Amino acid sequence: MTVNASTLRSNIYRLLDEVVATGKPLTVVRKGAKLTILPPASGGKLARLTPHRCIKGDPEELVHIDWSGEWRHDLP
Repeated sequence: MTVNASTLRSNIYRLLDEVVATGKPLTVVRKGAKLTILPPASGGKLARLTPHRCIKGDPEELVHIDWSGEWRHDLP
């Protein structure tokens, strides 16, 4: 979609929401120059996941670990 700067100014939130929702870029023409507003490049929530450390071992052993030494009564 292509709009001029005045249209962008009067409808900026609606136009930006449309770019995010549709994934299609918005071109703004200002004094003959074309500026493009692009949607986020990420592939979605799954693409933004960061790796975490995993606990290796038998999950059943975690149930039976004595955590009493880690417990602090002074924390809310």
